[in-house]
Amino acid sequence: MARDKSEKTIKGKDTNGMFHPGKGKPPGINKEGGSGLQATPPEKLDEYLAMTDKYTDGEDGLAEDIIIRHPNRNTSKSTENFLGKGANKRDSQKNIEDGMQAVPEQLPGVLTNERFSELANYKAECAVSLFIPRHRGGVEVNEQFDRIGFKSILNTVEQQLRERGLKKEVIQNLLKPGFDLIKEEDFWKNQAEGLAVFIANGFFKFIKMPATPEQQIIIESTFYVTPLIPILTTNEYFYLLVISKQTAKLFRANAFGMYAVPVEVPQGIEEVKRISGSDASTCRSGDSGRRAQATSIPGQTHGSGGGNPDGKDNLATYFETVDDILWEKVFNKENVPLLLAGVEYEIPIYKSVCNYHNVWDQALTGSREHQTIPVLYHDAKELMKPYFEQKQIKALESFGNKSATELTSSIVSDVIPAAYYGRIAQLFVCKNCEVWGTFDEMSSELQLHDMQMETSEHLIDNAVVKTLATGGEVFLLNRDQMPMGSEIAAIMRY
Repeated sequence: MARDKSEKTIKGKDTNGMFHPGKGKPPGINKEGGSGLQATPPEKLDEYLAMTDKYTDGEDGLAEDIIIRHPNRNTSKSTENFLGKGANKRDSQKNIEDGMQAVPEQLPGVLTNERFSELANYKAECAVSLFIPRHRGGVEVNEQFDRIGFKSILNTVEQQLRERGLKKEVIQNLLKPGFDLIKEEDFWKNQAEGLAVFIANGFFKFIKMPATPEQQIIIESTFYVTPLIPILTTNEYFYLLVISKQTAKLFRANAFGMYAVPVEVPQGIEEVKRISGSDASTCRSGDSGRRAQATSIPGQTHGSGGGNPDGKDNLATYFETVDDILWEKVFNKENVPLLLAGVEYEIPIYKSVCNYHNVWDQALTGSREHQTIPVLYHDAKELMKPYFEQKQIKALESFGNKSATELTSSIVSDVIPAAYYGRIAQLFVCKNCEVWGTFDEMSSELQLHDMQMETSEHLIDNAVVKTLATGGEVFLLNRDQMPMGSEIAAIMRY
């Protein structure tokens, strides 16, 4: 039978009127300075009983409004640890209230699998992920559109955190690094196509993305990483050769940028004649249509002709000399596409003397010799889209070929568990699509939520992380590219 709060059983009174706690050593009793329970002076008894009434319900119960910290909480976790695994929810909130703040840190614009995994597996009470399209230049930069837009997004995040019940002090400490970043003028003058920001307790990191993301704000207990798929390190690259009568410049490019290859080649037909000491028509390197020996000197082998050939012959001589040098220095070890850029009539002339087997069918036409690298790269990447999308195209074709079998699915309740159990070879996810719910790996129980709830997890994001962790491929597609128009689809290993 429960006792009334006013009825207290007093035990352990000694001959001097002092009260003592029950037997046993509380934590820290033997620490230097002493932190164990002390005897209770009689004059403090009424005060202690009043506190007991305030914080208890019945003889042994605790009042409902009392917050208990878990006894096994990790109180010594380093605040500088990149991974937030094991962070206790209430510890996290207290640390933020105590003023833990991060200094904004930039991560590389192209992510390794290891860095992606670190972000994907970060755990926190409150993890905020922002993906924002940006501008490299133009009126948007001059009028500070990106800067103003970022402040507006932080205000939106602040409102959402208030609606979640976070305290004002907690929100301020989480977002202060972001508001401080708004004041950095140089930061906003040097943007990329997109900006990804990850915010948690003592954590504020951002990525200037070389790809444009959809604008999204995701708040949960882990960072949302699916939009980072386009900036994961890839193996695909190609070469770009800019040619003209007076120049030849070689570049190497991938999905994220381009740089000049430091190889010396003659800059014009006059330099070829100077090197060979012969008339242009006699500067052919080796037999016609065959690759010169690696030990030969470009232009050293002379033909039997002479005189003054027309411009095309001179150009062919120059291009062949360039091609010989590039073969010896670069292309004899390569098997990737070579994209040519030059005035339209020059392209077939170079192809006629080029013995590299992998010249891209299309070319960048027009006068390109004085264009900047960013302009060249932009046009080249647009032309090379089929090359970078070839894996995606083959995967979609494979899905279609296997669609009548059990090795494919576009049903959420099939794909999500398969991702957790490592069954997925290729995963297709729809850009900006959300599926909220929970999945219990032990019981294989999947619960889908119509909207994000307190216990919800972003199941598409989880499927992406699980698939990559088990060696599968992930393709981020527009809705009209998705198999069956679904949010998520997959080709299974078994």
